[in-house]
Amino acid sequence: MSELLRDHTTLRLGGPAKEYVVAATEGALIEAVTSAGDIPVLLLGGGSNLVIADSGFEGRVVEIATRGVSIDDASACAGVSVHVAAGEPWDDLVAHAVGQGWVGVEALSGIPGLVGATPIQNVGAYGQEVAETIASVRVFDRVLRGIRTFANAECQFGYRHSRFKADPARHVVLSVEFQFPLGDLGAPVQYAELARTLGVEVGRRAPMADVRDTVLGLRRGKGMVLDAEDHDTWSAGSFFTNPMLTAEAADGLPADAPRWPQSDGTVKTSAAWLIDHAGFDKGYGNERVSLSTKHPLALTNRGSAATTDLVALAREVRDGVEAKFGVRLVSEPVFVGCSLD
Repeated sequence: MSELLRDHTTLRLGGPAKEYVVAATEGALIEAVTSAGDIPVLLLGGGSNLVIADSGFEGRVVEIATRGVSIDDASACAGVSVHVAAGEPWDDLVAHAVGQGWVGVEALSGIPGLVGATPIQNVGAYGQEVAETIASVRVFDRVLRGIRTFANAECQFGYRHSRFKADPARHVVLSVEFQFPLGDLGAPVQYAELARTLGVEVGRRAPMADVRDTVLGLRRGKGMVLDAEDHDTWSAGSFFTNPMLTAEAADGLPADAPRWPQSDGTVKTSAAWLIDHAGFDKGYGNERVSLSTKHPLALTNRGSAATTDLVALAREVRDGVEAKFGVRLVSEPVFVGCSLD
């Protein structure tokens, strides 16, 4: 029987895979990709950032199941260098980092998925981005057919972006090297909601364990920590990225719209605010698919949805925000066999 991809995505959506391979070693991962020939390949991690068509995937799905965490003790005087296999669960690494006093990813607690996916999307939340602690990314280059290592500066990290996301068919992430400072206090808190909940000023530091616990609490309150019993968590997390606008476009928004000036002259605003103020309240939708009842930025499967239902709702929200504010939202998940266009 074909492997149903809905059983491997946090949205619980997606049809069958024509081929399904579990790669538990780095060699098996490279072999599964290179031996496919002209067969399309879909790399599957935690399935938390995928919208897969009801028709499934007419190719080879390769589940990344590699494991391993190693520490370079020689770097201890300046911090710690940690090499992590792509298939390690991300939040397990964060929990371990907090327990070991490795500073810099505590605000990224509770994010689903695997370590290898984090540099692709430059995962970020609550004022932290994974790019801040990545030293290098080791990949298999499907064009050159060899292993390459990219230093942080070569990864072309940007807001939810990297060179790996820009050319997804080329690079297979094998492992990620992190460089962590050591300490009991987390990195300076940069996110106002987190700072307020912790009881510190923005830019001040708090114990790492407190930061992790607080972030997990905030994420649970928004339905952003996976829970099989809570349909608000049957989602791909934040479905749209926060828009980066020109200063002129930002001036055209209502006076109370959030605005965060960026160093490059652009202005970031809140996708959640735009969705909410365009008339799409929390819970908007129907008995099959809806916005989360806890957060308007998550589109959720209420238990009986099809991918076509989710895509229709996403399109309705995107087009409604554009009609109201002139801002076209950009989706964050990867679409497989379907699209919003």
